[in-house]
Amino acid sequence: MEREQVREHVLNIIADVALDDDVTTIDDAVALRDQLDLDSMDFLDIVMELKKRHKIEVPQEDYPQLASMNSCVEYLTPKFVALA
Repeated sequence: MEREQVREHVLNIIADVALDDDVTTIDDAVALRDQLDLDSMDFLDIVMELKKRHKIEVPQEDYPQLASMNSCVEYLTPKFVALA
């Protein structure tokens, strides 16, 4: 799976979790929490949606890897590829 496809999957999940935020303006290099109104429960919802929709489990010690869109895509791309 291409990085752009992984990014789209993550954006779709964020859009469903952060209903009031405009995900089209996300700067991939900036921490998501600095750009969006995400609290810790929203973040956990994103992790749970990754598991529910794509069967990707993110261990708690890897949560920092999901800080920005760039780091999300970097971390998740191999996991999506493994599912293909």
